[in-house]
Amino acid sequence: MVSVPGEITYKTLSQFFEFIGDSSLLLVRTVGFILRGAVDLRDTIGQMALIGVASLPIVLVTVAFSGAVLSLYMSQLVVKWGVGSYTGAVVGLSIAREIGPVLTAVVVAARSGSAIAAELGSMKVTEQIDALRALAVSPVQYLVVPRLLAAMIMLPVIAVLADIVGTAAGYLVAVVNGVAGGGYIGSLKTQVLPSDVVLGLVKTIFFAVVIVIVGSQQGLQTTGGATGVGRSTTNAVVISIVVIYILNFFLAYVMFGGKTAFL
Repeated sequence: MVSVPGEITYKTLSQFFEFIGDSSLLLVRTVGFILRGAVDLRDTIGQMALIGVASLPIVLVTVAFSGAVLSLYMSQLVVKWGVGSYTGAVVGLSIAREIGPVLTAVVVAARSGSAIAAELGSMKVTEQIDALRALAVSPVQYLVVPRLLAAMIMLPVIAVLADIVGTAAGYLVAVVNGVAGGGYIGSLKTQVLPSDVVLGLVKTIFFAVVIVIVGSQQGLQTTGGATGVGRSTTNAVVISIVVIYILNFFLAYVMFGGKTAFL
């Protein structure tokens, strides 16, 4: 039987609203457990290592080379205009506000978000989730709460280190391209305010929620055996990254939309 466009549209909308509903309920239940103090500290620390520490090398390499290539292009332009020192301000603001937080979230979504979906999906298809319920253990409390807390704690920490490494990489490239090191650092100190760094880190908390809730929702809704686990893993990564970029625009508009960087 051939599907008509109307049926495809209805099915897509139905899946979209089902995803929104499932994710919202999962988030509310998770926050409810956290507010009641139903948190396993040992599991949370373990997840901090898996989500945060294990992702750190990949994040640092990604942000370092992103900062380096931004500095490469900027320094080539501004040196010609005689304002090479502004390379530090541009690179610093870009990394603190956007590159550091967003790339940190994207890398963690690709690495840890997929792992969350795969792990929970495997537990779902092998009926381990049902076994937890039979033992009167909430899968949300046992599986989602530690991961959410760990991500919300570790993403800002990783982003701080990423900001430092990315700015340092930009400094090295700028100096090689003829920008005075003192000018780079001077404009960095003048134009990059503590509020820029703090608000960039606040973004990562929202991104952490997206990564864990989407990964968990996809994992807990897995059906269809090994094929379903692979599908849930792919969906978790794709959806998380898309939502991160959409959410980043609105967060950037609220946090920085009314500000002028060089005033």
